[in-house]
Amino acid sequence: MQPTHTRSEKRHAKHHARNDSTLGFDDTGMMTSRVLPEEQEVRQNLPVNMRAIVYRDYGGPEVLELAETKTPFPDPKKVIIRVEAAGVNPIDYRLRAGQARYVLPGGFPRIPGYDVAGTIVFAPGESGFYPGDRVMAFLDNKYGGGYAEYARCRSNSVAKIPEDMSIEHAAAIPLAATTALQSLRDHGKLKAKDRVLINGASGGVGAFAVQIAKAYGALVTGVASGANESFVMSLGADEFIDYEKVDFTRAGQAWDLIFDAAGKSGYLKARNVMTQKGRFVSTEPNLSGAIMTILTKFSSKGGVIMLATPSRDDLRELVQLYTDEKLTVTIDHLFPLAQASDAHKRIEKGVDRGKIVLTTK
Repeated sequence: MQPTHTRSEKRHAKHHARNDSTLGFDDTGMMTSRVLPEEQEVRQNLPVNMRAIVYRDYGGPEVLELAETKTPFPDPKKVIIRVEAAGVNPIDYRLRAGQARYVLPGGFPRIPGYDVAGTIVFAPGESGFYPGDRVMAFLDNKYGGGYAEYARCRSNSVAKIPEDMSIEHAAAIPLAATTALQSLRDHGKLKAKDRVLINGASGGVGAFAVQIAKAYGALVTGVASGANESFVMSLGADEFIDYEKVDFTRAGQAWDLIFDAAGKSGYLKARNVMTQKGRFVSTEPNLSGAIMTILTKFSSKGGVIMLATPSRDDLRELVQLYTDEKLTVTIDHLFPLAQASDAHKRIEKGVDRGKIVLTTK
């Protein structure tokens, strides 16, 4: 049975439609979405299908498959990016393995990935972006969507990139560097001359954290394996601790901010080497971390588990740091899109230096 509408309901709907250029009415008087001319042009130029990495259920790296799926269609409030490279992050394999199945259920088949870099092919007029703009994006889709030839997201999670920044470097930045920035600046209340310890200083997030902390004027101690000492020091660290030889919680020092970028040091041990008003920030989302966040909220030595949120302003700040030569990008390995399962195997083993990136070319 077709729904019926009163005259007042139809008048209200038509008034709403006149004030929304994306709404219209069909021949029966029912309200429908109206495709704007620029959207229609993009739809005609975009392929109906695209290549993407998908997984249809939780599992190991072998559940990732290269498949054809529908290309995202234009949305009046979102941009579409032709993806040339996508960053690979630990959250990608954790979601694939089902480690967050109770927090983030369903959504299959899923396309993993939150970091992309490429070229704008569609942008709403008020977004500030235009077709052809080179950009990076931290996707705001809760399931990801980055391991594909096209991605769609809100414009407030996108930033333009300079001509001298490679697409691969741009794809490595969004999630990891935003995590480092928000952990230090927002959750860690980073100030100039703070003594900061970065655990996991050679990894994807940690390497960015060392550089960001230095850019903010901190004194930085980097913790990593001895094989990465020269690398961590080249990022600007003032001091290095080889965790294979020295437990930093027994090093006889104290820090104003401890950032556990590796998710391997606990708050209870770390608090013993924190200054009186020290802060502890971790990226490891687990139950003990959630309890720590609640119990230490009003403590002089607070601890928090953080999850990064997409922000255009933060991406712009990171791009500026890159332009000012205060932020460099280290690529651990490049994989073609079809070898996403190999990329996941590599990141699950642990990446010693920098980021893993997929390319769609």
